[in-house]
Amino acid sequence: MIDNRERRWLARLAFVAAAAATVLVLAVAGLRGSLALLLTGVVGSAVTLAAAWLFLTHRGVLRWAAGLVVVLTPVVVAVLFARASLIWVVLVFGLLWSAAMTAGRRALATEPASPVVLRTPPPRRPFLIMNPRSGGGKVGRFRLDERARELGAEVFLLDGPAVDVAEVARQAIRDGADLLGVAGGDGTQALVAGVAAEHGIPFLVISAGTRNHFALDLGLDRENPAACLDALTDGEEVRIDLGRIGDRTFVNNASFGAYAAVVQSPEYRDAKIGTALDLLPAALDGQSPLELTVDGTTLTGPQAVLISNNAYRTDSGQRSAMDRGELGVLAVTVRGALDAAGLIGRRGRSRALTVRTAHEAVIDADLPEVPVGVDGEALVLPTPVRCEIRPGALRVRVPRQRPGVPTPPPQLDWTRLRRLAVSHGAASAAVGP
Repeated sequence: MIDNRERRWLARLAFVAAAAATVLVLAVAGLRGSLALLLTGVVGSAVTLAAAWLFLTHRGVLRWAAGLVVVLTPVVVAVLFARASLIWVVLVFGLLWSAAMTAGRRALATEPASPVVLRTPPPRRPFLIMNPRSGGGKVGRFRLDERARELGAEVFLLDGPAVDVAEVARQAIRDGADLLGVAGGDGTQALVAGVAAEHGIPFLVISAGTRNHFALDLGLDRENPAACLDALTDGEEVRIDLGRIGDRTFVNNASFGAYAAVVQSPEYRDAKIGTALDLLPAALDGQSPLELTVDGTTLTGPQAVLISNNAYRTDSGQRSAMDRGELGVLAVTVRGALDAAGLIGRRGRSRALTVRTAHEAVIDADLPEVPVGVDGEALVLPTPVRCEIRPGALRVRVPRQRPGVPTPPPQLDWTRLRRLAVSHGAASAAVGP
């Protein structure tokens, strides 16, 4: 980790690079040219965002006309800059501004909090459930079932008709299993994790799914799922929270509204992009029946709601911790192109985005039931739907040697950066949010 002296100089470098970018534009283009340059960029961005919104919320000729505008607008802006001989100015400005952002984020970076780790003896009778189809066949490609059996684990393959995975896990515990594990998608992970938490035994995550979001936030190796099996012989335990929606557990999140409606479609798994484009206009038309209540405050009409097991960062989509004992709540309420532009440009500070943490959240609607995506699995649940957090509910056994949770860059806060840049000596250590 960098020391306070290096932080101060990085903060100063950020301001120098930002100032140099501004001076460059003013010096080369002049005040009038700079205003024209800025206006061209702003208008081009606004037109692109408005066209993108029309593309997502309409069908037919209007959609494809809007798509054409999205493609052509940056080209027109680039041609205008080229005719004014300003392309090089834009490129150098971009490099200087990128340097300012990089130095600023580096200066504000902090050491991530690490979960409490316990050294525990290896399991005597581990039981692993593996889905050979998950992740495009990772179980077979990495010989996960063979390697697990060599390490003394009993393996159950999900290669037949529909199976009640939770009941398979419960039967394994009745037969003496002292660890449950899953090589499969996050939806299957959540079902078995709920059983492990219910019986107080450790749970093993094997990153054999497609996206492996749960494994990512646990700091596991997503490129080599076989490395997760090292936990059987050389492992340690961490305690994490679990989310609860109705009578079902979730390890990542539960989604309502636009995304849940898309996932609900039978065609989604075979043609994700095409299905999403076909269903989004109806999901984003502003007529959402949802109602979200958090801490006594009710938000009416959000098009999308995400309730997560601990909060996601809005800039990186990662969780910095999974043991804070709180739900993350994100709600998107977009009424038009202006809100869409703010959502893209300002991220966590947009008026279209509601960001909260809570111990409980309730989603209601003027409907008897609503579609819900729970860790990527499509469900339909009766309203109202209650979500809550279960702090420290799950014992997770992880390999002692693992990549660790990637540290997302901090959000750039120019006020904090200024205080850091002008601080001296030990005083810089006291610079806070």
